[in-house]
Amino acid sequence: MKKTIPVIGMACSVCSANVERKLNSLAGINSATVSLAGRTALVDYDPEKITLEDMKREISDAGYDLVIEADRSAEEINRREFTLLKRRTILSWFFAILVMAFSMGWISSGMENNGITGNSHTTAFNNQLSLILALLNMVYCGRMFYVSAWKQLLHRTANMDSLVALSTLIAFLFSSFNTFFGEAVWGARGIGWHTYFDASVMIITFVLTGRCLEEKAKDGTAASIRQLMGLQPKTARLVASEKLERVPISTIQRGDVIEVRAGEKIPVDGVVTQAESFMTADAAYVDEAMITGEPVPVAKRVGDEVLSGTIPSQGKLRLRARQIGENTTLAHIIRMVQEAQGSKAPVQRIVDKAALVFVPVVAGIALVTFLAWWMIGGNAYLPQAILSAVAVLVIACPCAMGLATPTALMVGIGKAAQKQILIKDAAALENLRKVNALVIDKTGTLTIPNQNVDFTKGDGLDDIESRESLKPHASEAMKMLQEEGIEVYMMSGDREESARYWANKSGIGHYQSKVKSDDKQALVKKLQAEGKHVMMIGDGINDTQALALADVSMAIGKGTDVAMEVAQVTLMGDDLMAIPDAVKLSRKTVGMIWQNLFWAFIYNIICIPLAAGVLLLFGINFQITPMAASALMACSSVSVVLNSLRLRFA
Repeated sequence: MKKTIPVIGMACSVCSANVERKLNSLAGINSATVSLAGRTALVDYDPEKITLEDMKREISDAGYDLVIEADRSAEEINRREFTLLKRRTILSWFFAILVMAFSMGWISSGMENNGITGNSHTTAFNNQLSLILALLNMVYCGRMFYVSAWKQLLHRTANMDSLVALSTLIAFLFSSFNTFFGEAVWGARGIGWHTYFDASVMIITFVLTGRCLEEKAKDGTAASIRQLMGLQPKTARLVASEKLERVPISTIQRGDVIEVRAGEKIPVDGVVTQAESFMTADAAYVDEAMITGEPVPVAKRVGDEVLSGTIPSQGKLRLRARQIGENTTLAHIIRMVQEAQGSKAPVQRIVDKAALVFVPVVAGIALVTFLAWWMIGGNAYLPQAILSAVAVLVIACPCAMGLATPTALMVGIGKAAQKQILIKDAAALENLRKVNALVIDKTGTLTIPNQNVDFTKGDGLDDIESRESLKPHASEAMKMLQEEGIEVYMMSGDREESARYWANKSGIGHYQSKVKSDDKQALVKKLQAEGKHVMMIGDGINDTQALALADVSMAIGKGTDVAMEVAQVTLMGDDLMAIPDAVKLSRKTVGMIWQNLFWAFIYNIICIPLAAGVLLLFGINFQITPMAASALMACSSVSVVLNSLRLRFA
């Protein structure tokens, strides 16, 4: 059984990697992938060996939470958490401004110097006030970091919260020591000393600010899912003994008759039992654009099928429920998009492995930095050693690397869903960009049967062919694919004359006639043997062999369920421009992933040495301070998410 479960409490890629590793270690779970951007876990498990409650208990022990209860809403929980995060961020800025004012001498206490040497703008009273404010900031605004770090420590692991907790504690404790003993210890040796409460407070403030911006930006990556979920009404108008009663959608049963009026969302899949509009007495017009992409409202009469999420634009209709709840077409689409967004591209698994060792490696670099400065200058360089180590702990950011792939995938797959292109998983999206050969079935895929088309005499086509037409934008789509370097092959069971006619009409140079399912499979195999990456598009049972063999398989949504089950990509509408759109979107998404990863890695490669103070050793007076490090760390994560969001406008 597969299920997408919301996860609460993940802050960075190390968190998602820890949750994923924990889930995969449990008996009864076949596989689990965790998406930081989507805040979900896609779990394939055996319900006879493990329950959702068992998973929740294990994950809770690790410091996270799975939302499995029907009466709990992950969206509502995340909304409350975000509201609390914003309040803590605002309060943290208040503390930060006060501490900066005292430490920089912007506010005078009237107790100048008071026997303390060091920075002329700092007094003992100011230091003590800064200590209290910094402590309040840590206890209230930064509490989440220390609780999370402690839980990670108990499980012998670490995450980004561990780095924040460690760096702020070091800065706070060192500053507290200097507040009370600095003059006695350092002053007696002629060593200048300072307090760094401002660094401790600003680290927490910038990290919280970054998380606020990051959560807001990540929220945008889930826009497509919310849009699809918005098509699901909460209530329905039930027809009971010719009386209308508004009831919750969860109470609807198969066979119930429901009335839907113009502008209302159809709540279930069903069959029309009655329809009327001001244009005609026996039909209502339904807008199916969100599901099939059909721009023109479709006339629905008695006996016609209607889908959940579609909207009558004119008139009203009654329908008998055929599929309800999680079995509706809309629910299937939402589930498919969620699973695809929660899946992982091959490159993400490499990043996840790196994330698991990232925090210990960074802690090791910070320790080496501290020891190096101390060995270079002895006790006189101790403050420099501590600040450099703190800066290294803060500047390092696995979050940007962890978000690079899933945010781009979420936006790309969501964008595809808005174009009525359903992509089954991340691997399919990644493979689409490699396609350089396309095998396409004719009848039902390239052409629409049973539509009268006027042909000139002498085409040699019998009555069956004369009742076909190309699907919308078929010739334009085939031309665009070939311009992108993709060879197109049409496969048809028709005789030679008919196959040649439709190939010419659609602009396809390669075609085969009188083919069977084995012939389609053989062509796919032949092209693959030539080193080509092949995409197969079909809609019937006789296409499934070729679909299963192809590098990328695409089915038409109005085809057979078997073809759609085998295919990695499903087109919900008849507009074939969705094919080149899918290829282009794949190339843009994968390009965005590599772009994100490049900048995420370059950020750490450049910034960690600068935070360690490497340039100072060469006489260049520049070093990234802990405060600047926290700001840069926050910006790195936010920039990756914002960069991915550009795909929404591609």
